Amino acid sequence: MNTNSSWFPLILVAFASFIITLDSTFMNVSISQLVVDLNTQVSVVQRIICFYTLTTASLMLVSSKLQDIIGKRTIFLIGAGIYGLGALIAALSQNALMLFIGWSLLEGIGGAFMTPAVVSIISGTYSGEKRTFALAISSAIVGIAAAIGPLFGGVVTTFLSWRYGFVFELLIIVFIFVFHNQIKTFPTTASKSDFDVVGGILAISGLVTFVYGILTLQHNQMNSAILMVVGCLILICFALFETRCKKQDKIPLLDMSLLKDRNLKAGMLIRLITNLSIGGSLFAVSIFLQSVLKLGAFSTGLTLLPLTVVMMVFSILAPRLVTKLNVKSVMSIGFIITIIGVILLRNQFELTTGFMDLVPGLIVYGAGLGLVISLGVGIALKNIDKEKENTASGLITTGQTLGTSMGTAIIGCLLIMGAVGGMHDAIDTYAPDQISDAEFHDNVHVYFEKLGHVNTTQLKHENTLKEKIVNTVVQDAMKLVMEVTAVILFIGLLLTLTLKDEKINRKNKKSMSR
Repeated sequence: MNTNSSWFPLILVAFASFIITLDSTFMNVSISQLVVDLNTQVSVVQRIICFYTLTTASLMLVSSKLQDIIGKRTIFLIGAGIYGLGALIAALSQNALMLFIGWSLLEGIGGAFMTPAVVSIISGTYSGEKRTFALAISSAIVGIAAAIGPLFGGVVTTFLSWRYGFVFELLIIVFIFVFHNQIKTFPTTASKSDFDVVGGILAISGLVTFVYGILTLQHNQMNSAILMVVGCLILICFALFETRCKKQDKIPLLDMSLLKDRNLKAGMLIRLITNLSIGGSLFAVSIFLQSVLKLGAFSTGLTLLPLTVVMMVFSILAPRLVTKLNVKSVMSIGFIITIIGVILLRNQFELTTGFMDLVPGLIVYGAGLGLVISLGVGIALKNIDKEKENTASGLITTGQTLGTSMGTAIIGCLLIMGAVGGMHDAIDTYAPDQISDAEFHDNVHVYFEKLGHVNTTQLKHENTLKEKIVNTVVQDAMKLVMEVTAVILFIGLLLTLTLKDEKINRKNKKSMSR
């Protein structure tokens, strides 16, 4: 069978991308039920969720190198097996420890093994316009899984049990193994003796420390900053060690010369920025819908559905647009559209906000995201030699995972900062003589404890002082989130302008989608 003419390999690896990303979002709406079912605490469940991302991010570079030693398909299937075992243990969990082993450790390791292999398998299986389309669909699947995660989690938790979420993932893994022969075998390019053990230890320890610092950002900013700085220092040592290995004619875990490629470097950062934007903004909007508007997990997912559908449609259209323009132009237009979408959403968050108030902004935002995320991987790998694609895909997926981790942590801090500013503005506007600045700063934590127990549903049409204060807090918090998101997306636009891409003409229409 000519795999380049079949879409079945794409379907298999896209399913893997889908469940890996779904895993990082769908359980957020099930925390309270997990606490009851496993007889544990909210803080324990939150740590379990965080460690899934931590495990996945820290092993990306190592798993990318293992593709060269073991083979792309083999490492993908090993990852799928570990992931499936983890899903089974998680579904049968009787306590928090079982869930941690199944979900955070085994599924995290399996996800780390599969994710870079997805990009490598697609790049090795397809060529030309098919490669561009396949990478676009795979990238879009990641964004869609993140967007529908709350809806999926809400459905299984409300109507069945959170355990069925892991059962669903296990069924996908079984499907992958049943048809795994559809994925072609790729030759190995290195031996076991070529594995850089010291580089692997430095990469894992540096990424673990850095990512853990990100994930603790909302709880202790000082410790978080220290961890991120230490993580960066370890990663600098890793980079210096890898450079020395290359000079000594040894095979490094990461060929640092890859970062000299403008497209790969910009593409990795663009991937990080887009996932930060998606993860952070969806987290903030979901918090607003559930905490302020008091929507359930299922209704929250339905509210975000316009963004998901439009993102999918424009992800499919993006490769077609590339035949009229070039990748750089389409991605630039995508970033501009996303910024417009964020601006449309900026002033739509109040106690009286309805579904139709959010739809225009969500649709525009989703359209822009679809154009950006679908083409980012292809252009990043454009100038990378075949033998280095495995390592390059590891860099891209590491950026993707870091972006997702950073999104929820950073946006969570921005929500708190915006809420503090909103509380101060509200008191200055509506109760300037009742509370002084000194009293506000001394008692701000008390105000937020009280705010957390306000029934916003009853306040919506009361037009009372309390309603005005709460409304101002909500508005300012969400405005700050959307403004920072717009700035982050603008940085993504600037990075896109640095990409190298051919101008389109009739003779090179196909060459540009290499």
